[in-house]
Amino acid sequence: MHGKKLYFAIVLCVLLAVGFLTTSFVSFYVARDSLEEQISETTLPLTSDNIYSEIQRDLLQPIFISSLMAHDTFVRDWALSGETDEKRIIKYLTEIQSRYDTITSYFISDKTRNYYHSSGVIKQISEDDPADAWYFRARDAKKPYEINIDHDTVDRSRMSIFVNYQVLDYNGNVIGITGVGLSVSSVTNLIETYQNRYGRTIYFVDTQGHVTLRGSGFGDAQNLHERQGMRHLATQILTSPGASMSYEEDGHTYFVNSRLVPEFGWLLIVEQSDYSSNGRLQNTLFANIGISLLITVIVGLVAYLTVRNYQNRLEELASRDKLTGSLNRQVFDMVFDQTSKTARRQKTPLSVMCFDLDGFKSINDTYGHPGGDAVLREVLTSIRTNVRESDLICRWGGDEFVVIFPETGRQDAMIKARELADNIREAPVRFGRDQILITISAGVTEYRDGEDLETLMARVDNALYTAKASGRDHISLA
Repeated sequence: MHGKKLYFAIVLCVLLAVGFLTTSFVSFYVARDSLEEQISETTLPLTSDNIYSEIQRDLLQPIFISSLMAHDTFVRDWALSGETDEKRIIKYLTEIQSRYDTITSYFISDKTRNYYHSSGVIKQISEDDPADAWYFRARDAKKPYEINIDHDTVDRSRMSIFVNYQVLDYNGNVIGITGVGLSVSSVTNLIETYQNRYGRTIYFVDTQGHVTLRGSGFGDAQNLHERQGMRHLATQILTSPGASMSYEEDGHTYFVNSRLVPEFGWLLIVEQSDYSSNGRLQNTLFANIGISLLITVIVGLVAYLTVRNYQNRLEELASRDKLTGSLNRQVFDMVFDQTSKTARRQKTPLSVMCFDLDGFKSINDTYGHPGGDAVLREVLTSIRTNVRESDLICRWGGDEFVVIFPETGRQDAMIKARELADNIREAPVRFGRDQILITISAGVTEYRDGEDLETLMARVDNALYTAKASGRDHISLA
């Protein structure tokens, strides 16, 4: 019989494995056949849109900073009051640059043409200086701000991205330009982030085709016309605000999506090769094979655990009272033996409470066995709720129960027994429309070192009899 079970399990696992593997390979070849169409029509355009959206999102912070500066009453009031005490505006710009981690912050007054910077007044803007054309363009623009990429006025060797924001007086007239600058390298870091996230080649070109920003793995080409395989597409890309196309190079197909970023005046180009996509499909195939084998193993494991859990459930049913969920008398000897050994080893007290319900026969006679069962369930629920997790409850027989209190002396056990009796008395059991008032009588004793269970139970039974002889709702200490 054992051999047949093993044979059946092996056949089941083989069938599962063959089915999973067949499905995985069929899916792989179907996906590979439809890959090019999916990339060119869906995946790459969506990825390009996501990257474009994230670039715009990342530009919102410097725009927000520049807006705060332009609408700051300090900046406006300082400029309108005659630009006295230039140290105040310099300190303000220094604080902006430090707080928001920008590479520069500035304010240019339209009245004095002074270029205020966090390092001081660095120059005066002039209409005759081509390097200052950006200021007059931003000042006369209809939009409140512009983004441009230029050499830093303080450090001409450094290319920076500037957000120039108009500062208006209280009548809506332009009184200057303020803003912050970001290093081009920070945008390059964003490109690296996008490449790592989406697994694509990402770069920017200007309208002449010159590569302005790129991530790692792009190559050495400085212009689209220098890229092998892409030369015949360069003109089409540069003359369109957005395009999707493909080209062949070294036996692989490369899919290209371009989109104009109007804030920069550059084209964002996202490329994907079928090689990388095939690699991901192969990885997916291997993952599917691994998952298939794992599921096969799990099926066998689940079968084993299911049988074991059923066995545990049967053991639990054999050891617990079905009505109340308490331990039954058959396992009480074993539980008590373990608990008393622990008490002797740790030299801690151990107390026992034996109780039954006052007038339970009358309850059965009045409400029938369903009423009696409902009372037993509710009483044991109350007991279980108000004892510790380490305390053990056993149904001794009929309406008589035993509670073991580990690490508890007899005086503390008496207090706990009284509390339990109070809780039961104060919570009548609802049965239909009736409220059944319940009280218990109990005997309490403390375990003596070396005492056997029979002797202990005889003492606690005597205490229970004494309690019942004294009347309802009474606790007696042996």
